[in-house]
Amino acid sequence: MRMHVILPEDLVKAVDDLAGKGKRSRFVEEAVREKLRKENLLSALAETAGSLSAEDHPHWNTKEDVASWVRESRRQSDERLNRLHRG
Repeated sequence: MRMHVILPEDLVKAVDDLAGKGKRSRFVEEAVREKLRKENLLSALAETAGSLSAEDHPHWNTKEDVASWVRESRRQSDERLNRLHRG
């Protein structure tokens, strides 16, 4: 699909310098996709902010608690995988 976009001359020059004139569309497409990905992620973060309470997850109170929780979660996951591969 074609779309008409007006950009400042310095921005077009910067794109041409970096990507090359023949590759403008691809460069702009990638930039727009990246921007959309970031905006969708920020939106999801904003929508879910506060959905986990500290009271329900005391294992996340300190960095040390989190590290211990991650290690234990990985250990349990490894054990499950080992059981699956053995049986």
